[in-house]
Amino acid sequence: MRALPDLVAVVLWMAGALLSFSATALAVRELAPALGLFDMLAARAAAGIAIIGLLAALRRRPVAARRLPLHLARNLVHWVGNYAWSLGVTLLPLAAVFALEFTTPAWVTLLAVLILRERLTASRAAAVALGFLGVVVILRPGVEALQPASLVVLAAALAFALTAITTKMLTRTESILSILFWMNLIQLPLNLAAGRLFPAAPSAAFALHHGLALAVVCVAGLTSHVCLTSAYRRGDAILVMPLDFLRIPLIALVGWRVYGEPLDPWLFLGAGLIIGGIVWNLVREARRPLPAAAPTAA
Repeated sequence: MRALPDLVAVVLWMAGALLSFSATALAVRELAPALGLFDMLAARAAAGIAIIGLLAALRRRPVAARRLPLHLARNLVHWVGNYAWSLGVTLLPLAAVFALEFTTPAWVTLLAVLILRERLTASRAAAVALGFLGVVVILRPGVEALQPASLVVLAAALAFALTAITTKMLTRTESILSILFWMNLIQLPLNLAAGRLFPAAPSAAFALHHGLALAVVCVAGLTSHVCLTSAYRRGDAILVMPLDFLRIPLIALVGWRVYGEPLDPWLFLGAGLIIGGIVWNLVREARRPLPAAAPTAA
C-alpha cells in the first residue's frame, strides 16, 4: 500500500491551496475598481519577497537557486499564462474561460507522463476525465467557447500545465522557500514593467477601503503557492492536479454565500462527478503498491 501520510498531506495541502485561491479571488474582486491586475501582482510579489526573505533569514535557510535556468523558464511561462488568462477574460464569457482553463489537468497528465515519466493509472485518468466532465456540466459553455479568442485561454491552460510540471521538477532539488522566493523575484520586475504599482499615491481612503483586500491578496497569494508547491513535493503531478477541479464548486459556493449569486442545480451534479473521481483515485492510490526505488543517477 502507498504511504497514507503522503496522500493525507497532499489532500490537506491542496485544501489549503483551494481556500487561499478562494480568498484571493474575493480580494481581487474587491480591489478591481482601484487597482489593475499587474498592480496587484506586483504588490503580491513584493510582499512575497519580503516575507520569504525574512523567513529564510530567521530560519537560516539559503534561497540560492541551484537550477536558475529552470526557475527563469518556469516563471516566464507562468507570467505569460497569467497575462493570457487575463486577456481571455476580456474577450470571452467567464463560463467559456473557466471551462477552457480547466483543460490544464489534462495537459498536466499528458506532460507528466511524457516529461516526468509518471505512471498513468486507470484511476488517475478517470479522475481527470470525471473532473473535466464535472466542470463542463457546471459551466455548460456554449458555442461562444469556439471563438478564435479561445486559443488565447487554451494557451494559458498549457502555460499553467508547464508551470505545474516545472514546479514538480524543481521540488526534486530546490526548497519550497527557494522556489517561491525566485518566483516573486523574477515576476516582480515583469509586473512593474507591465503596470504601475498604484494608479496614484495611495490615499487614506484607499488604505481604509482597500488595505485589507490588498493584504489578503499578498498573504493568500503566497500561501496558495506554498500549499500547491508542498503538495507537489509530496505527490505526483497527476495525483495533485485533479484536486484543483474542486475550485469551481468551491468558488460557486463562496459566490452564493458572500455575494448572493444563485446556485445552479447543475453545480451539485458537476461537483458530484468531480468529487467522485477524486475519491475513487485517492482510494486506489492508497491501495496501490509503492514502486521499487529506482537507482539514482550519479
